[in-house]
Amino acid sequence: MKLAEIASALDARLENGLPDTEITGLNGIEQAGPGELTFVSNPKYGAAARSTKASAVIVAEDFPAVPTAMLRAKDPYLAFARALELFHQPLRYAPGVHPTAAVHSSAKIGRDAHLGPYVVVDENVEIGDNAVLLAHVVIYRGVKIGKKFVAHAHAVVRENCRIGNNVLLQNGVVIGSDGFGFAKAHDARWHKIPQPAPVVIDDDVEIQANSCIDRASVGETRIRRGVKIDNLVQVGHGSQVGEDALLCSQVGLAGSTEIGNRVILTGQVGVVGHCKVGDDAIVTPQSGVASDIPAGALVSGAPAVDHKLWLKYSALLSRLPEMARALRAKSRKE
Repeated sequence: MKLAEIASALDARLENGLPDTEITGLNGIEQAGPGELTFVSNPKYGAAARSTKASAVIVAEDFPAVPTAMLRAKDPYLAFARALELFHQPLRYAPGVHPTAAVHSSAKIGRDAHLGPYVVVDENVEIGDNAVLLAHVVIYRGVKIGKKFVAHAHAVVRENCRIGNNVLLQNGVVIGSDGFGFAKAHDARWHKIPQPAPVVIDDDVEIQANSCIDRASVGETRIRRGVKIDNLVQVGHGSQVGEDALLCSQVGLAGSTEIGNRVILTGQVGVVGHCKVGDDAIVTPQSGVASDIPAGALVSGAPAVDHKLWLKYSALLSRLPEMARALRAKSRKE
């Protein structure tokens, strides 16, 4: 693809380069070679941008000039992501139902659907147009799914769950498994609490490999529009996740957690049940949320506190033994 064509597709401004330069692929700033496009969004990588062997580099509009051809964009990272789409189109699956697929006679499947080997679609299921269900996907009875649904191998959607349009489930995702609800009986044994309420997933959601969204005993578990969920994430029964929230790998939400819009929970964050995390809050890695977090907050630690306060805690940790010795010595003198 010509460099000028890429610039046009990305709404970027070509500077210091030939429009007819042929670009054959993309690569990292240090690995890219002739014929490849790369990007840099942080000024501290200016030296790498000046020495890159790439034929062109995507940079911010105010990034210092470099000898290589530049595509100036408002958001270099987003522009690079869009450039990847130009060179790596998603796999296409021909419409049709594999002979080994088991589809109940009452199921309604939209136009141009692809159902792979050993797919199971139970009774009274509805799936919209252009769905792709790959090998061993199982859709339980009563499920309602919108258009452009993609489920990779071994994904499961349990009974009566509802899924919107343009939802992507990666391998091994389980939607609507029973919530972890048990009541302790008089004999100290655990009595299972029924979990009949569905999971509801709105449009434009992606859930990555081996993550689980549990159904609830009452109400619903809700994943709202645009949410992105990483691998190995657990969303407990009755939880609500707001629009465009980001849940990174190994995040765990206990039951009835409320996550606001555009919240970012980074890796291994745990949230205690019935806690609320306000809109636009960010929780840093391995933090434990044990109480409500206000909107816009940046918190760290376990229990999570304001990030600046946590930095002060961290700075003191290595000095605690020395401080303890000093306190003991002072108390003996007194």
